[in-house]
This record gives sequence, structure tokens and C-alpha cells, in this order.
Amino acid sequence: MSARVSESHARLALETMAPSEIGRVSYDQPPAPEASVADAFEALLQPNRSLPPAGFGLVMAVVIGANLTLGLYFTTIGAWPVIGFCGLDIFLVWLAFKVSYRQGRLHERVRVTADELLVSRVLPSGHESRWRLQPYWTEVAIANPGRHEAQVRVTSRGRTLILGAFLAPKERVAFGEALRAAIAEATSKAN
Repeated sequence: MSARVSESHARLALETMAPSEIGRVSYDQPPAPEASVADAFEALLQPNRSLPPAGFGLVMAVVIGANLTLGLYFTTIGAWPVIGFCGLDIFLVWLAFKVSYRQGRLHERVRVTADELLVSRVLPSGHESRWRLQPYWTEVAIANPGRHEAQVRVTSRGRTLILGAFLAPKERVAFGEALRAAIAEATSKAN
């Protein structure tokens, strides 16, 4: 089994393309919309989040209620240190959700026009990296389609950029095909 895993990792490419620009994004204000181009392909890629804020409140209410009930029960039978562990349990569940929601701020914007392919990746910390590529010199490859380790690789002048790594495998393949078609259309209009 380990040989199969190492083979599949060997087939995965590493990102070798340095960003054109690096900056910082403020989460206090929404990003300014870019000028719309009629023939542009635009995609905003974000990690999937299955629990909305209302669901988070409900889960935390259940965790707090269960831990308080157990903590009070153990306190009444003389095992008072248990209530401290129940409080720690509540804090750790809250912290895990907060970390998960912070990771959900990761996103990538991809825009294809006849003149350029713009990619912007914003990390949860707010650091943004941008790439500007010429569609004519850009190739999109979908590595391992249909498998869990599927990758969307954008290659230009020997450098590779991996997009949508946080998406589900089927979403990566669908995005890769749409991006490939958009680049093909952009290069055909430029000719």
C-alpha cells in the first residue's frame, strides 16, 4: 500500500511558479469589484463549508448543555475536578470551529480575458499572491481525473501553478475543464 501511495504522490506536481505580485488583503472591507469585461471567464474558488453560523450556534449550545449537565452531575457526586475538563472541552470545540472558519477565508480568483489570465490567491492570514499569465502560452492539465488526488495544473513557460487544491475532486475536474475551454476560447479570439 505504501508503494501505491508514494507512486501517486510522485505523479503530483509541485507548484513552481513565483507570484507576480504579493500583498495583503483587509477583511474589514469586501474586495473592490474589478471592471467587467464582456468576454471574460471569471471564477471564485472557495473551500466548502457545511456548517452555517446558525448551525455553529446550535452545535455549541448542545456541547455547552451536555458538558454543563455532566459537570454538575459529577460535582454533586464529589468529582468536582471534572467540571474543569468539561469547560476545557467546550473551549476546545469552540477553538476547533474558529480555526476551521478562519481556514474558510482561503480563496482563489481566476479571470481569463483575451489578453491575460489573472490568478489571485488569498490565504486565511490575508496574504495575497497574484499571477499574470498570457493565455497563448498557458496550458491547463488535469492530473489524475476521477481520483482523490486530482490536480488542476496551469503551466506557462515551464512553471506550474496548482489551482483549486481545496476543492472536492469532481469540482477540481469541472473547474479545470471550464478553465481549459476559457483559455482555448481566449486564444482563438486573439488570433
